[in-house]
Amino acid sequence: MKLLLTSAGITNPSIQGALIDLLGQPIADANALCIPTAGYGHPQGSPGGAWRFISGREPRTPMCELGWKSLGVLELTALPSIGEERWVPWVREADVVLVNGGDALYLHHWMRASGLADLLPSLHETVWVGLSAGSMVMTPRIGEDFVGWTPPTGGDETLGMVDFSIFPHLDHKDLPENTLADAERWAAGIQGPAYAIDDQTAIKVQGGSSEVISEGHWRLFTP
Repeated sequence: MKLLLTSAGITNPSIQGALIDLLGQPIADANALCIPTAGYGHPQGSPGGAWRFISGREPRTPMCELGWKSLGVLELTALPSIGEERWVPWVREADVVLVNGGDALYLHHWMRASGLADLLPSLHETVWVGLSAGSMVMTPRIGEDFVGWTPPTGGDETLGMVDFSIFPHLDHKDLPENTLADAERWAAGIQGPAYAIDDQTAIKVQGGSSEVISEGHWRLFTP
């Protein structure tokens, strides 16, 4: 699977160019599925937030409104009740999966419970575009600072499809707890490579290599 791990979606031309490169075709020719699930697990999540993500009415985090050929909604909490024979073909037919922010551990739980996590390694050409928690879920762990919803097994572990962790929304004006000093303290507890990225930055992952795409600022912490 090809990954574009963002803090806040497709926020500038450089990140959009990276998306088009991963897709190998114009956005207007690509079929997309969007996953709003993570938002329901976050304390500030709401039905309105899910609707704004799906409908492209959230200007701070552009994802679904980019002009896709088609756009569908994949709600992970519904998948266990309908059977893999129905939803797996939907995922396989998509060129790109757009994954909303919210609570990364809640998203991870439902990716496991739905069976989507098991399907991902076989999706070699599909592009996963994560927004905040939708990016963090691909990392080995998120760190105690970002634990909100608590999984039944406890801990802060996530999928581990990449070998680094992500601290999103670096120096965001509405998040005074997201300074570089906060990120450095967080990274010290990760015990592995970790990126702090602002909302103008993304990490492109393809073929086992990672590349930072940025019109903002970021920092790599190594143990």
